[in-house]
Amino acid sequence: MTEKLKTRPESRMLVDGELVDALSGKTFGNVNPATEEVLGQVADGSVEEMRRAISAARRAFDETDWSTNKELRKRCLGQLQEALESEREELREELILEVGCPRMITSGPQLDLPLADALRYPTKLIDEVAWVTDLPELVGMSGAPNKRQIRKEAVGVAGAIVPWNFPFEVTLHKLGQILATGNTVVLKPAPDTPFNATRIGRLVAEKTDFPAGVVNVVTSSDHLVGEELVLSPEVDLISFTGSTVVGQRIMEKGAATLKRVFLELGGKSAAIVLEDADLPTATMMGMAVCFHAGQGCAIPTRMLLPRSRYDEGVELLKNLFAGIPYGDPQRPDVLMGPLISAKQRARVEGYIDKGVKEGATLAVGGGRPAHLPKGWYVEPTLFTDVDNSMTIAQEEIFGPVLVVIPFDDEDDAVRIANDSRYGLSGSVFSGSVEHSIAVANRIRTGSLSINGGEPYGADLPFGGHKHSGVGRQNGLAGFDQYLETKSLAWPG
Repeated sequence: MTEKLKTRPESRMLVDGELVDALSGKTFGNVNPATEEVLGQVADGSVEEMRRAISAARRAFDETDWSTNKELRKRCLGQLQEALESEREELREELILEVGCPRMITSGPQLDLPLADALRYPTKLIDEVAWVTDLPELVGMSGAPNKRQIRKEAVGVAGAIVPWNFPFEVTLHKLGQILATGNTVVLKPAPDTPFNATRIGRLVAEKTDFPAGVVNVVTSSDHLVGEELVLSPEVDLISFTGSTVVGQRIMEKGAATLKRVFLELGGKSAAIVLEDADLPTATMMGMAVCFHAGQGCAIPTRMLLPRSRYDEGVELLKNLFAGIPYGDPQRPDVLMGPLISAKQRARVEGYIDKGVKEGATLAVGGGRPAHLPKGWYVEPTLFTDVDNSMTIAQEEIFGPVLVVIPFDDEDDAVRIANDSRYGLSGSVFSGSVEHSIAVANRIRTGSLSINGGEPYGADLPFGGHKHSGVGRQNGLAGFDQYLETKSLAWPG
């Protein structure tokens, strides 16, 4: 790995302004999912390091002017932006190696898109948000007029817990909003993809003026080390992106300290292809489940086709799935790389087996590709003749598996799309934007693609309904969730 990078992978954590090894001296290996080879070692932090990081973040919030010094926040975020851009290409290679993401998508949401605005947008909001709002005077109970004011201020210490599928993208969006609003942070990356986070930690320590303790990065092979963030009374807010099961645990464990939570969780998004849609164009969306091997919470994994065009749509999908370029993520033409781990591959294969047992037709794929003996690959997989009550239509697989479901009319399509415990994203295709929007307005999800549009950006709120989460990331709505509201009044 180091032969392909100008800078060595950072193995140390960032705690209280210092780059440190684990007190125990322990490390754990970061494994390349495409080759199953260890890329390098990283510090294996424990609860002790996490507690030190939390205490540092608490002290930085309580004892420095970080939360009120807007100019300092803008300067530090600008320095981090510049530092990340200076190592963009090294970071690109690092992400391909540790995440297994195809080179193709590093020009999109894995790297270039968040690097463009995930820090810049919230930094801009520092000057644009109404931190103080004066309200009209109001005569109080004493009969005297009162001047009244609303103030926005930082929540305090935020714990940011990040998944492995789009680690840099999620991390940068969290850090941008958490830090721009004046909070301090302890970042806990996923054990599968630690190097992008430790790189950020090194750049914060060496290239910026962030006060010690404002940003902390704790790596660990133990997922439960992150739970210390949830349990600690010194942490005011948890910003978590990951599975619904873990999100539920965070809500439960955080209840004891009335922890504020932002949870961006799972999805089982539906792509609705209406009767008047351009079918060849609409079915192209089916390939989205192979984008990064289906390891994305907002990817549409259910495709709903009208019965009158079902057979035609299925044939188009079969042809598409048979020709999807997948394999070595280093290749520029590859859309789909490996799954992140052997455990994840076994999970996906379990769902494929269950789909067959429950009566769905395995139309394409479903196995391990013979030409890729190394790496945790699963073939692009297409199920047809699926009923929405089947397990593969209800549960999040997080792999390259598309299920195709017929519907009778638009009301039936809406019913099927909403018949899910999730409500994160989705898409609607028809012959007109107005028709698609009319149907989209009936779908209970946090975001929707209209005729192939891309609902993405630092200025666009992202999150879900139902079991897909609580709160929103990005946009003004996301910025505001990292702020407290204080009301003041005094005699006029």
